[in-house]
This record gives sequence, C-alpha cells and structure tokens, in this order.
Amino acid sequence: MTINDLGNTVTPAVRARGLTKTYGQGEAAVAALAGVDIDFAAGAFTALMGPSGSGKSTLMHLLAGLDTASRGQVWLGDTELTTLDDTRATLLRRERIGFVFQAFNLLPMFTAEQNITLPLMLAGGKLDRAWFDTLVETLGLGARLDHRPSELSGGQQQRVAIARALITKPEVVFADEPTGNLDSRSGAEVLEFLRRSVRELGRTVIMVTHDAVAASYAQRVVLIADGRIAGEIAEPTPESVAAGLDALRTVDA
Repeated sequence: MTINDLGNTVTPAVRARGLTKTYGQGEAAVAALAGVDIDFAAGAFTALMGPSGSGKSTLMHLLAGLDTASRGQVWLGDTELTTLDDTRATLLRRERIGFVFQAFNLLPMFTAEQNITLPLMLAGGKLDRAWFDTLVETLGLGARLDHRPSELSGGQQQRVAIARALITKPEVVFADEPTGNLDSRSGAEVLEFLRRSVRELGRTVIMVTHDAVAASYAQRVVLIADGRIAGEIAEPTPESVAAGLDALRTVDA
C-alpha cells in the first residue's frame, strides 16, 4: 500500500513481494529474479531497464500473469495473480490487462477499426463508442480506420496496437519494447501516445525497454540487475538513464 498526497491509503495498480523465478534445478539452476519487492502506482508510466539478462522481461511477464513465479506474490489491484488457475488468469488478462509488443500482431485481413475492437469481439463485450472515439482522436487514427495493416506505416500500426490494448479499459498496459521495430521519429510518436494515455486517459503503463531515450518518456525508471532491483530514477532524462545503466555495467564488470 502507498500513501497519496492527501494522506490516504492507495492500493498500487500492481505490486510484487518476494518475487522469484528460477530456471533449471540443482547446480544448473539459474535465478532470473531473486526476491523482488516493488509497487507500481496507478495512473503512472514506469519503465523497466537493465542489461541483457538482467531479469526485466521476466519481471514483466510475471507481473502480467504471462508466466508463473517460483516463489513470491503478485497483485493486480486487490487480486493476487499468483493464486489463480490458468482459466481465471486468462480471463483476468483479457478483462483487466492490455499488451503492446515489439511486433504489432495485427490481423492482416482486418481493417484498423476491426483490429482495435478485436478484444471486445473475442470476449463478447460491448463497444463503448465514446471511449473508442476518444482513443481514435488521441492516437490520430481517424483517417486510417478503414485501412488494413499493409496500408499503414509502422508507427500507425503500433498506434492501432495501442488502441487495441486500451479498448477494454484495462487497469494496466504492459509494453514490451514497443518501439523496437520503429524508426526514431515513429518511435517518438508512439512513446508520446503512451505518455498521453497515462496523462489524459488515466491509464497505467509499465514498459520494458533497452533505450535510454524511450525510458525518458516515463515518469519513473526502475533499474534491474542480476534479478534484483538496482535503483530508481525519478523524472528521467536520456542522460540520467544512460548514466544509471553505465553504473550498472561498471558494477557488473
């Protein structure tokens, strides 16, 4: 639990306690995460960063319920993910979590509008037209709704993917290297839209990235090394993030 500026207790959007993930057994066992404790505030944009093999992607997968922990607990709001069976975990991800990946994962035979509303169609949910219109306007997709992915640029496709992730009004959006397949200009546009989704639409975003510039769009950067939390950077800049990563590499060396 956290305390807000008014002195009230606030439940974090996502939190983990003693989160551990081990691969293999005996002498061959490798600890990808080693007892991580962390909170993510609701309505905030957080970036996870660390050297290759640090555990940042493993942490995201456990927080999102995409993988199971060896030990420890994860909560989405007041719901403990680590006690859910596969069926309930699948329903929770569908109803309460959004995902944006490096690969856009759009269906090529569907229009942009159909790709955006796909999660509702699969879940049998009803489209909130006002929310759809807000997303389309915020992401600048109004003139592209009848276009198929092959008719869209990479940046436009990723914006469609962001709208798809937000259409169900998820409590948290997990973004895994969302600009990895984009040029610098398109990447900057996508990151700005993620930031706007937090600032203007009230979403919570947790992003894994290796890029110091991308991380600087977040409000908070969490540094990970050797499966542990190695530090945090508030109000990050590209320079402060790069310096933090350099410090981790120096320690590892």
